Amino acid sequence: MTHPLLGYLIDAYRGQPPPADGGVTVLPAAGQVEAAVAFTGHAVVATACDEHDVRAQSPDGFGGAQSPAFLLWLAGNRHIGVLDLVLTATGTGYGSELSEHTDLGGHPRVRHAAQLRDQVRVWADDTGLVTLATGLAGRRELSVETVTPGAGRGRKLIAEALALLPAGEPVFAAVSPGNVRSLRAFLAEGFWPVASEVQLLPNRK
Repeated sequence: MTHPLLGYLIDAYRGQPPPADGGVTVLPAAGQVEAAVAFTGHAVVATACDEHDVRAQSPDGFGGAQSPAFLLWLAGNRHIGVLDLVLTATGTGYGSELSEHTDLGGHPRVRHAAQLRDQVRVWADDTGLVTLATGLAGRRELSVETVTPGAGRGRKLIAEALALLPAGEPVFAAVSPGNVRSLRAFLAEGFWPVASEVQLLPNRK
């Protein structure tokens, strides 16, 4: 099932972001996962907390909804994820040369994806691996990891991942702003930044 937050993300990708009015939209939680998502001049908070209580903390759309103080309040005793840049592109439908694997569940990239997402599937070749999964708000998410760093390898994997998807289907990637090499590779393959986000997760055992 999708969540209203997905509509905000797709609209932003299509050039129709929320109004840059400094406001905050409060939505229900996306399952067990809550999130503070910042667009230009507007924020969306998806949470199980009462909206009146959220607004009593005075978050705003100019960065306040991702401030440490607000996130600590919102999280309570749960895990606060890292700040990520949310990037969006669409599938190309070209057909990928990657092979699907069901024997890589122990790989760190795959384990990380499984902690955050559902229906994780893995494709790989001698360049590296790609995960495709259902993530926050029901969105399709991909991640990539190269076997060894090298010029163009990340871009090749991203292009192959987009080729796995039907032409025009939106897909998302969450990239740490400091991971400049990965960010450049996603941008070079047509991904467009639409928001930043912090996910709040159940405590992991």
